[in-house]
Amino acid sequence: MHILISPNAFKNSLDAASVAEAIQKGLLESGLPCSTACFAVGDGGDGTANLIIDRMKGVGINVKVHNALGKKINSSFGLIENGKTAVIELADASGLRLLKKNEYDPLHTTTFGTGELIKHALDRGVEKIIIGIGGSATVDGATGILDALGIRFLKKKKKILHSIPQNMAELDDFDTSKLDKRILNTKLIVLCDVDNTLLGDQGAAAVFGPQKGADKSDVKKLEKGLKKFRDIAFRKTGKDMSTIKYGGAAGGVGAGLSVFLNAELVNGIEYFLDITGFDEALEKTDLVITGEGSIDQQTLQGKGPFGVAKRAMKKNIPVIGLAGKIPLRADPLLDEYFQVLVSINNDVGDINKALMNTADNLRRTARSIGRLLSFSTHQGFSK
Repeated sequence: MHILISPNAFKNSLDAASVAEAIQKGLLESGLPCSTACFAVGDGGDGTANLIIDRMKGVGINVKVHNALGKKINSSFGLIENGKTAVIELADASGLRLLKKNEYDPLHTTTFGTGELIKHALDRGVEKIIIGIGGSATVDGATGILDALGIRFLKKKKKILHSIPQNMAELDDFDTSKLDKRILNTKLIVLCDVDNTLLGDQGAAAVFGPQKGADKSDVKKLEKGLKKFRDIAFRKTGKDMSTIKYGGAAGGVGAGLSVFLNAELVNGIEYFLDITGFDEALEKTDLVITGEGSIDQQTLQGKGPFGVAKRAMKKNIPVIGLAGKIPLRADPLLDEYFQVLVSINNDVGDINKALMNTADNLRRTARSIGRLLSFSTHQGFSK
């Protein structure tokens, strides 16, 4: 039996590569006669860019940029395809993980540093830029990125509007005359792990604002600012950023980049699996093990394990899904893609303890799965 281990990251706990390694160790300890291969995946969330760079044998470029609160930091991006394509992780400049919890403040955090990463990539003469936008600390509609690239946001009397997004509701106009024209001649692909639109109850402010430190009052202010941004952009460009699928991703980064830079917003996991040659890895595979922190109905909205399971299903390869949390009751939709769902947690009462023990729990669970498989006749796991 050949088993392909293709998990997503377990949020706030383990990156995808570490998850795959823990599962592999458990399987090998089980005594199951099998071969294994690790193919960690990313769906546009935090860590996706590094997986692409590693899988495609790219090189990392170290640079200095500003974090979401304007502090100078060391960061990096990758070059693949003989230096013709840059791969950027928004979270490496504007990520929530770069801030302390008491610094979470989406009224003041911006994506300016990600714009600086883009400029560094342009300085390298790239023809294409791939950006994974998960894990942001921001709800700024990409205004920070656009600012770094030369667009000026104005309030009345053509005065520069400062402290966006806190003051975005004062936006009256914008000036694109100093936009770095190189970006318009560069293919820009944005990997999205959620399909939320910009505004409303399922929009950038309402859904993602609280995750980044916004209280109810802040959410209302952010929503008002994003609506004003939509109105001004529509007046000037004729494009309605509030209708764009994936537009609400990363606090509106998807919408802003689509309208102002003609970025192509794509389903992150599908693009990842295509560019990294995942289908080829499935060719000799008899069983796939995938997983992430929680597998539920949201997984079916385009998360990593769903993308993996869909590809496996097309080739009639069974899939086991591992997660910290799974539904208590059987779910017909999930059952269609995952033949088995297993929670790795014995004690679900202490979330902090569970996060600390993720690697051990994955290893233990994989060891148990391996032993169960070794007891079976292996029918259904071979082609």
